[in-house]
Amino acid sequence: MSAEEPLFRVVRGVPTAEELAALVGVFAVRTRPAAAPAPVTTSAWARSARPAGVGVAPGPGAWRASGLPR
Repeated sequence: MSAEEPLFRVVRGVPTAEELAALVGVFAVRTRPAAAPAPVTTSAWARSARPAGVGVAPGPGAWRASGLPR
């Protein structure tokens, strides 16, 4: 594609400057790469319902200590 060659052309009709600006805006938005989705965070309310240490390997003797009075 040469520098003088237009990226697109109007085949039918005579668009106004506003219509062409809207069309260029649509193309600009469509060609922009999509943003990465934000990481999902767990709310404090949901975390409060989980037992402590979920996802963490228990230490030695943790099973025995779980039955002891606190």
